[in-house]
Amino acid sequence: MNEWNENTIHRARFDYPLLIAVVALTMLGLTMVFSASAVLAQEKFGDGFFYLKKMLVYAVLGYVAMACIMRIPYSKWKGWVYPLLLVSLVVTGLALFSGMGVKVGGARRWLALGPITFQPSELAKIAVILFMAYSMEKKREKMQKFSVGIVPNIIIPGLLVIFVLAGKDLGTSFVMATLILTMLFLGGANLKHLGLLSLMALPILYKLISGEGYRLRRFLIFLNPWGDQYGAGFQVIQSFLAFNEGGISGKGLGAGQQKLFYLPEAHTDFIFSVLGEELGLVGVVATIGAFLFFCYRGLKIATHAPDLFGRYIAFGIVILIAVQSTLNMGVVMGLLPTKGLVLPFVSYGGSALVMTLVAVGILLNISTYQKADTPPMFTGR
Repeated sequence: MNEWNENTIHRARFDYPLLIAVVALTMLGLTMVFSASAVLAQEKFGDGFFYLKKMLVYAVLGYVAMACIMRIPYSKWKGWVYPLLLVSLVVTGLALFSGMGVKVGGARRWLALGPITFQPSELAKIAVILFMAYSMEKKREKMQKFSVGIVPNIIIPGLLVIFVLAGKDLGTSFVMATLILTMLFLGGANLKHLGLLSLMALPILYKLISGEGYRLRRFLIFLNPWGDQYGAGFQVIQSFLAFNEGGISGKGLGAGQQKLFYLPEAHTDFIFSVLGEELGLVGVVATIGAFLFFCYRGLKIATHAPDLFGRYIAFGIVILIAVQSTLNMGVVMGLLPTKGLVLPFVSYGGSALVMTLVAVGILLNISTYQKADTPPMFTGR
């Protein structure tokens, strides 16, 4: 079904349970960012509230954007798919090839717009989701054909993946590639074609890892962190110590020790380690549970969507949050090599928080349109 009208859908209230989960995760993030960064901020800027105040600004901007976008009918995004792709390519290219790009930790992930810095890959993720949803809906009866279902859906969003990868951001490019392949699977692409693509990707991934010394070190350290415990393995070992110190109930909010200049990137990539030390296994399980609940509600929104476009967008947003949160948690627990990915809603990062809340706004709008032959998802008052 390509289009819907008032005879095939019913309007509903937006999904309050999903919104509650998002608000809870954001509040947790603000709390943990302050706890993890206060000492660092005081040492670096003379203001222990520096990172918290910036995160609060990002949260306000994100929620204002979410409130506006959730009132835009999601079908309107069809007309913005290609302009959004073009803008994403332009800003990602500017970060790579112009003087506006900012190099941080060896990667050109940021674009400086006056006093504001923006991470173009966060916009690119949403652009990829919208393009894939739009393209797969149009080609839904031909998705089994390699030339129709695979080639255009790999080449066009693949340009964004290549741009992000050129900025030495392997983690984000891996997330985007996983997103594309998973959406193709959900869109009905031929499994043999997807399997072939996956096999073709393996030597490329091997070359990307082995061809860069720092990536190869990260992979080897993942296998044996204690092989270089005071060098490349230091961060993940400190993360292990944080979880160990946290035990079942944690040392208490603000009482963690690893954030005190022992654990690098404590308020960004490794904030889940600080959470594990201060809130313990209880906090870890509760946080994972909140993400699982978000995914559950998102999948319900997808299955109740009145058309394929809405369904694919909802699936794409859930996949994005699920993959990125799983990778971040896997890294800090030593289950995956270090990738430099933030934990959605929780880690410090303005671009990530704002654009994730924009995606949530689209998802909430989809939740207000449901097929007429299905019961309402949420009947609360």
